[in-house]
Amino acid sequence: MKILYVTTISNTVNAFLIPHIKMLIEQGHKVDVAFNIVQEVNPELKKLGCQIHNIEFQRTPFKKENFLAWKKVKKLVQDEKYELLHLHTPVASFITRLACRNIPNIKKVYTAHGFHFFKGAPLKNWLLFYPMEMIAAKWTDILITMNDEDYLISKKIMGNKKSVFKVHGVGIDLKKFSPQTSEIKDEIRKSYNFKKDDFILIYAGELSYRKHQDLIINALNLLKSKIPNIKLLLAGTGPLLDEYNQRVEQLKLEDNVKFLGYRNDVNKLMLLSDVAVSSSRQEGLPVNVMEAMATGLPLIVTDCRGNHDLVSNEENGFVVGLNDYEQFANAIFKLYMDVNLREKFSEKSLEIVRNYSIEKALDEINSIYFKYDYK
Repeated sequence: MKILYVTTISNTVNAFLIPHIKMLIEQGHKVDVAFNIVQEVNPELKKLGCQIHNIEFQRTPFKKENFLAWKKVKKLVQDEKYELLHLHTPVASFITRLACRNIPNIKKVYTAHGFHFFKGAPLKNWLLFYPMEMIAAKWTDILITMNDEDYLISKKIMGNKKSVFKVHGVGIDLKKFSPQTSEIKDEIRKSYNFKKDDFILIYAGELSYRKHQDLIINALNLLKSKIPNIKLLLAGTGPLLDEYNQRVEQLKLEDNVKFLGYRNDVNKLMLLSDVAVSSSRQEGLPVNVMEAMATGLPLIVTDCRGNHDLVSNEENGFVVGLNDYEQFANAIFKLYMDVNLREKFSEKSLEIVRNYSIEKALDEINSIYFKYDYK
């Protein structure tokens, strides 16, 4: 079978989809990719024999470049005679389904990594993206979701429950994110110049409004006298870096909050930490939370879609209000004071995360591809 993977930007394939593409190629399928190259393409794709097509999709739906992308992707699909399109990210998926709606003998699979419309989303998101998905549903053979909220709304969008599936995310490598031990934790802390008695929180994610790191910064401001050795590691870059830096300086938290920038050693940063945190306003199914679970970290997350699919309150962590930094601070303090509670949450996380392994994710996707009756 000849398959085309389509995403708005190259980052999505680099971060999540290489193992999925590799699986299909190993089965004897031909797989190519199409996206806007905004980040250097993972060289693994060329090694696998993928043709890489640069189509300048834009995240904002009404940019003129998207009209040119519509023409280009239509020509590409017609010329290359693809049999299956696997579409990811809202804008590229909509444009491609629209462009290919009348091309015969093509199966269209769409994976929603997290709809832009969700409980608590701005009204403009519902007015724009919900109608787009309703329109595109008639050109979609399969819709794959990753969390309960998206799954339920997808069944309404598609009108055919048999064509909607929920999977355990894109999968994570449980060999890369191995469980923490006290010996490994102490050894890595020493190499990173952290003290044995530091109480370290880790959050890997873009510094943005969506990820909402200021919530944790404000929580730390309440705790700096109670837990003077507290550290928050923020791994990632983003548009709000300067704003968050200013907030940290204003609150005199420079010794407590560390902006680490982009990192390729998140697995080691997880291993040296005590607690993983997520303050997101919205998620699909957050990989950073799954990685923390695979490391055996207790979690504190905000009560948003995706986060509460992975974390059950007082089972493997605490789930707190979206904007309640006092509740966030209280949850941090409880885990600081109670080693047994941290161990309980850790054991539960390690138990739950086995369902989200890359092997399980690939089995689920493979089953959907080739066992579902498209007719």
